[in-house]
Amino acid sequence: MTQNHYVMYKVLSCITGMFLFMSTSCSQMKSELYLFVGTYAKESETGIYLYRFDTGDGSAVLVREVSGIGNPSYLTPDREERLLYSVSETGASGAKVYVYSFDGKTADIRLLDKKETGGGGPCYIWVDGRRKLAVTANYGDGSVSAFPLSANGELGAASVYSYEGGTPGSVRQGAPHLHCIYASPDEKYLYANDLGTDRIYKYELVGGASGGITLKEGKPAFFSLPAGEGPRHTVFHPNGKYAYLIGELSGRVVVLEYDDGNLTPVQYIEADSLHAAGSADIHVTPDGRFLYASNRLKGDGLAIFAIDRENGRLTKAGYQPTGIHPRNFIITPDGKFLLCACRDTNVIQVFAIDKQSGLLKDIQKDIKVSRPVCLKFASL
Repeated sequence: MTQNHYVMYKVLSCITGMFLFMSTSCSQMKSELYLFVGTYAKESETGIYLYRFDTGDGSAVLVREVSGIGNPSYLTPDREERLLYSVSETGASGAKVYVYSFDGKTADIRLLDKKETGGGGPCYIWVDGRRKLAVTANYGDGSVSAFPLSANGELGAASVYSYEGGTPGSVRQGAPHLHCIYASPDEKYLYANDLGTDRIYKYELVGGASGGITLKEGKPAFFSLPAGEGPRHTVFHPNGKYAYLIGELSGRVVVLEYDDGNLTPVQYIEADSLHAAGSADIHVTPDGRFLYASNRLKGDGLAIFAIDRENGRLTKAGYQPTGIHPRNFIITPDGKFLLCACRDTNVIQVFAIDKQSGLLKDIQKDIKVSRPVCLKFASL
């Protein structure tokens, strides 16, 4: 190799290396997720929105809109992120579950199936990790509906489990009002929060015919909380040892120790100091250090708590004001951002999370959406 050839070789090697470095750096800097947004909307309006969310700078770009479904107020992608399940939160006569196929490469969303719930006002839907069963919480008439799922995710006929009880004469707790469905970390048990009776119903998830899953009444059949708690949503800590429940009516977070299906309250701590009876959602950061709970009706915002690593107990760390009626919110998988759906401000606010203090900072990159109430991520 001559001297000139050697020099040219070194120059080309440097240029190639530089391009490879730039390409690798850009791919590391550029990271996106899909963001599904469920709303309150008429069937003729856009009800579900799909965005590309940049986890680098917190910006979002709209890529798809879905109409033809009334009030898709809660969404759940399946574990493989190829199907999207949604409730249609309407009265008993029209309440349904919708199933959409989702193509992550093209962002295409197509209706696959829909079935009536048999219960009014479905406000939550859960799908097991093996995609064998979908279960809704029906707030309107105090029931849950369990749908067996086919191999391609379509819905079988619903089995409806209805409940009784309540406090006669009470405005909010005169009858059962199911609000949330969630499984234990190992998916051996399923729980249903009943705001109307201050109960957490427990089921065993057992194998059924043809490899399916059925619900079997748990032992005990339910756990009772103090009168007036109004249990709404629950989330497990990443370590699986604790669960955290937000009481919509009490405005408190209940810390629950988890042990082989049993939930034992060990702490009650105030999240809503104004006692507006409008607490809504609850989530833990992926690293398990902080917990957030949303409050509505007065002093709209997010209560912030630090989590004790040794015993799961909570300590108040701060409060972040938000737009009006912060219902559902979500935390990015890397724990960098918290996105909050503010229904009555028609906006999703994007907050940066301080990983040392847990405090939030509005980065002023609002996503404008009509009446947003549910946020879910999927990989891109």
